Amino acid sequence: MAISPIALQAQTAADAGAGLTGGISIPDNISILQQNDPNNRSASAVVNGSIITGTDLDHRVALLVAASQGELPPEELKRVRMQVFRNLIDETLQIQEATAQEVPVTDAEVNQRYAQVAAQNFGTDPGKMDTYLLGIGSSPASLKRQIRGEIAWNNVIRRNVAPFVNISEEEVREELARREAEKGTEEYRIGEIYLSATPETQQAALQNAQQIVQQLEQGGSFVAYARQFSESSSAARGGDLGFVRLNTLPAAMAEAARQMQPGQLVGPFEIPGGLMIMLLIDKRQIGMADPRDAMLNLKQISIGFPADVDQATVDARVATFTNTLQSMRGCGDAEAVAATIDAEVVASDIRARALPEQMQGALLSMQIGQITAPFGSAQDGVRVLMLCGRDDPEQVSGADFETVMREKEEERIEKRAQRYLRDLRNDAYIEYN
Repeated sequence: MAISPIALQAQTAADAGAGLTGGISIPDNISILQQNDPNNRSASAVVNGSIITGTDLDHRVALLVAASQGELPPEELKRVRMQVFRNLIDETLQIQEATAQEVPVTDAEVNQRYAQVAAQNFGTDPGKMDTYLLGIGSSPASLKRQIRGEIAWNNVIRRNVAPFVNISEEEVREELARREAEKGTEEYRIGEIYLSATPETQQAALQNAQQIVQQLEQGGSFVAYARQFSESSSAARGGDLGFVRLNTLPAAMAEAARQMQPGQLVGPFEIPGGLMIMLLIDKRQIGMADPRDAMLNLKQISIGFPADVDQATVDARVATFTNTLQSMRGCGDAEAVAATIDAEVVASDIRARALPEQMQGALLSMQIGQITAPFGSAQDGVRVLMLCGRDDPEQVSGADFETVMREKEEERIEKRAQRYLRDLRNDAYIEYN
């Protein structure tokens, strides 16, 4: 993040360090012996002998810029580069630690994972991944380096952390009992971007957060920004906290989430220790079937308009369209009636939660054979949806002992992994060029 000058309050030399921890003492009058602007370094470093080049940084930044779906303003790009630089240093430390612990990553492992990512994004032609990366100013080597870092760190954690994490049966039973007691209450799946701040750095952190929100509102990837900027342990998961109960969150986050709808972004707002940008990904009732998981059989009936159509013609045809559809006697009659007004009918099975938020409630409250109100425009066409079938979701069974045990183990492993990486940073020898 951008660094801002810290205004130091006047204090005597005798008590200059009284309010600081760790024995740090800062005199009242500071004489700067040498200019040192950390934002004006060249983009390269040597981390315990391993070199991070300017090209490494440029290629990795290009990945994030592409995820932002557009060019970044100069100040935003500068901030992105600094964060990506720190990430590359962490990644280097993780790869080095895997080698030191004799769990290195092979080229075959990296290439296999790269092929999987390519197949997920480009289907039957994974070779397009190379072309895409080069086209955005990145490279296959950059993405493969990131993959190597992720695999390396997983190897280290499996060897040095996971075997030493123990969850007692009593802890699991207490968690199961708590979940049963809370059955039917709401829980929220939240994405977070947390930026730490002190009273001295509050204004700079706020400006950073506001610029991140601006980029997100313009189509930037929340997951990508969370990975690069969030200072929470959830950054490794793209900021995804998973489903949580409001009583486990800071009061400001809980109050904001209570008023949000899935897909809504809020922030930045203050929480203890810093600022929060929050995305409500989803919400559900604990232990209850979610109506949005119902599978709906729908028929879409639509009409189109020529590019040069006038509004009066649109209004008249929409009126005819609406009145004609009222005469339908159910889903079996849809094609015949639609043909009389030159309308198109398309049938599909779709899960309710995949529909736009404003459509979900209407369709879930409809009976078989009913239609929605017309929606659309002259440019995109006007259509209705007819409900022709509905398979409600099965009742959700409570979490079992093994599932809860695994969840608690993963939570504890993640916390220890964060401490492990912090220790690697503290012990590293890093030379900036």
